[in-house]
Amino acid sequence: MIQQLIQKIQKTKAPVCIGLDPMLSYIPEHILKASFREFGENLAGAADAIWNYNREIVDHTWDLVPCVKPQIAMYEQFGIEGLKIYEKTVRYCQEKGLLVIGDAKRGDIGSTSAAYATAHLGKVKVGDSVCTAFGTDFLTVNPYLGTDGVKPFVDVCKEQDKGIFVLVKTSNPSSGEFQDRLVEGKPLYEHVADKVVEWGRDCMDGAYSNVGAVVGATYPEMSAVLRKQMPNTYFLVPGYGAQGATALDLKPCFNEDGFGAIVNSSRGIIAAYKQEKYAKFGPEHFAEASRQAVIDMAADISSVL
Repeated sequence: MIQQLIQKIQKTKAPVCIGLDPMLSYIPEHILKASFREFGENLAGAADAIWNYNREIVDHTWDLVPCVKPQIAMYEQFGIEGLKIYEKTVRYCQEKGLLVIGDAKRGDIGSTSAAYATAHLGKVKVGDSVCTAFGTDFLTVNPYLGTDGVKPFVDVCKEQDKGIFVLVKTSNPSSGEFQDRLVEGKPLYEHVADKVVEWGRDCMDGAYSNVGAVVGATYPEMSAVLRKQMPNTYFLVPGYGAQGATALDLKPCFNEDGFGAIVNSSRGIIAAYKQEKYAKFGPEHFAEASRQAVIDMAADISSVL
């Protein structure tokens, strides 16, 4: 699966992932009003607005990027109606030729992780039928429970040619409370990185493993250490733009060949029309603003690679 991502990055010349993390506050008034008029100011109305918002952004950007990353919590907050739109968004993006990284950060004891892996990446047997639930191409995984919690995801990756991105060093301000703690002389995130390399050894897909790592751009010095520690691990990199990381901060996440990382931007793209830089587009043309934001982001990254 990671080779498919690399091929799409080569084709688009943009190691950019669009985070489809919709909030109602991002959605222009004309979309909200239309959905509320049809369904009411309820969960169904909110879900419909999110769907119309997502679809327009995807329609304006699908040819520019290799993948998208919907954050499942943004859909779960609207209950079953929201999850239906999550699934609908996943399918629509895949129909457009985009790879989908399900950002669910799953991880639990073995049997529960196996069920999570089946739900998001694999297939489930129902009587004599074999069914697909969410069917994303990649999934983010929380490694806190250790090998028991991660191995079921790796097994599905091998069986179904799917991929995962394991949380190693996240971009949020308080990540260091646990991740930076010294354990036997080195920070905990380096120990996690060692396990990611170990888990990924028998899940290679060309030069890179289908077991990737989440490494935040907000800590470039740490990214540089992790890049050397995990030369054959693809990085999913949050933190660019709205969280404060610059293109220069991204550079340590990449290998010398310009590969090795895919950079996510969520509100910096999907809510671009709210930024002064893209205000000229206005709410009616929010998706055109998103397209321009993708073009600008790709150019920005290219300038430092």
